[in-house]
Amino acid sequence: MDSSSFTALVRAVCATAAASGALWSIPLSQDCSSTRGLQRLPLTIQFASAEAHLSPLASLFKMQTPSALRLVAVAAVASLAAMATNAQLVGSNTAETHPVLTTQTCTKSGCTDEDTSIVLDANWRWLYKEGTSTNCYTGNTWDKTICSDPKTCASSCALDGADYPGTYGITSESNSLSLKLVTKGQYSTNIGSRVYVMESDDTYKAYKLLNQEFTFDVDVSNLDCGLNGALYFVDMETDGGMKRFPSNKAGAKYGTGYCDAQCPQDLKFISGEANILNWTPSKTDSNAGTGKYGACCAEMDIWEANSISNAYTTHPCTISSKAGGAHRCEGAKECGSGDNRYDGVCDKDGCDFNPYRMGNKTFFGPGSEFTIDTTKKFTVVTRFITDDNTATGTLSEITRFYVQDGVTHEMPHSTFSATKGMKSLTDDQCSAAKKLFGDEDDHKAKGGLEQIGLAMKRGMVLTMSLWTDNAAQCLWLDSDYPVTADASKPGVSRGTCAKTSGVPKEVIAEQAEATVQFSNIRFGDIGSTVMGISSKTMKTTTTKKATTPSTSTTKKATTPSAATTETGNEADPEVGADADTEVESTPSTSTSSCRRRRQ
Repeated sequence: MDSSSFTALVRAVCATAAASGALWSIPLSQDCSSTRGLQRLPLTIQFASAEAHLSPLASLFKMQTPSALRLVAVAAVASLAAMATNAQLVGSNTAETHPVLTTQTCTKSGCTDEDTSIVLDANWRWLYKEGTSTNCYTGNTWDKTICSDPKTCASSCALDGADYPGTYGITSESNSLSLKLVTKGQYSTNIGSRVYVMESDDTYKAYKLLNQEFTFDVDVSNLDCGLNGALYFVDMETDGGMKRFPSNKAGAKYGTGYCDAQCPQDLKFISGEANILNWTPSKTDSNAGTGKYGACCAEMDIWEANSISNAYTTHPCTISSKAGGAHRCEGAKECGSGDNRYDGVCDKDGCDFNPYRMGNKTFFGPGSEFTIDTTKKFTVVTRFITDDNTATGTLSEITRFYVQDGVTHEMPHSTFSATKGMKSLTDDQCSAAKKLFGDEDDHKAKGGLEQIGLAMKRGMVLTMSLWTDNAAQCLWLDSDYPVTADASKPGVSRGTCAKTSGVPKEVIAEQAEATVQFSNIRFGDIGSTVMGISSKTMKTTTTKKATTPSTSTTKKATTPSAATTETGNEADPEVGADADTEVESTPSTSTSSCRRRRQ
């Protein structure tokens, strides 16, 4: 008998039992139409006085005798109960309704609206004992009376639906999404968020990036030092892991299945089980901790930025050649934790291109003196070039340009002699920059662009987030990093923020109203997403000479003193030239933020 017949059988037995009151040794008050209700049916079935009631069911299911039906019924109930023993559950206190976020798919003929939406990551959600209002996780600790082991915890705790604007500060309107840093809800204060783009109510949208172009508008004017408004792709499963891990009953609809190249170990659930083994509360973050396992997968950071600096970065993983989805790492070495950073399965540093880090101090920042003025909205265009210009080829280059006020701006060239002329991500650029900066070339060791291209060929999930950085204060993005390094050396200075900036508590207090806005997300054939948005000549901004940056002591970006020139060059824009999450908001006071350490 197949599973659907089993379910039908138990439902029929349940209904008969409810009618007769003679089948069960304890009072029955079950919802016979609910699979979840059936999973709770008692296994101590008392058939002694129920032969008459079972006879019709025996005939219905083509059983010769009621006795045969008893055996099958017991087996069916046991089977369904086993399914419930290890299940990541769905709560019922708040209905889950995904905010609409219209995106577009483009071809040479034009762009078409897609009925997409967004969903909040599971790690932010209220996690409570099913049928109660008792937290399974409070602050940075688990309730061991509920969560005694990973499977028991998964079968006892439920993820609730989200009040997106009221609790999490997430609002959408048509094709625009805004993420707010601090939101004071009825029960708690929430910090930051992470959302995914949905193709349907229970499936993430998969973007196959090879030989394609991805474009969006962004407003970072309200993001100062220490914040990261990020837009990126990860190789997570489009169903949130439900098919691979049947114990996961929440799935993509509730934002499960996250992974990235940092192999985050602060995720509460990995592979359908609670990550409670060896759970260690953070000493610096009252809402986070780390467990025995991490969730690893390839990551393409299209955009990590505030109003001071930005970077785009590739993070290949050796496990990308497999089927995709989260790889559950175990222990410091496989997860690449601490001193084992380069022993793990993913390139945590990545190959990045930050214009400021590559020697150009005048390209990006707040004010008209910068080529891209971050006090105003602008468009970011990224192209994924393959060796044969097809979607089945090998990823060989990732290019970038910007459009602001109708003017198209190329990515500026690196000004250092060892990387002179480089203005895109290629394996050669990555290796040259690593050598110049004195960084470990883990990007090459983990397979480079070809390896991350495997994930792009499969399809990656679009993620948007706003977060503070408890591990490194976002200094890797917008200041001098490492802080003990000589800022005059190439690659150390990444922006004008002070080395003392970015402390999460200070950022949260000083930038409570901070928001990032992503809009006009478009995806399609190369050249198709930018038709009609640029009407002026492409401009290339270069710095005459790489200057020696001084140690920054202010939090705001300042007008650079380095001599610069701008040249208007004719170009064709159609031609390709780090824990991450914190605790969700619950009825007890809590905050959430993200932590991601970059090189």
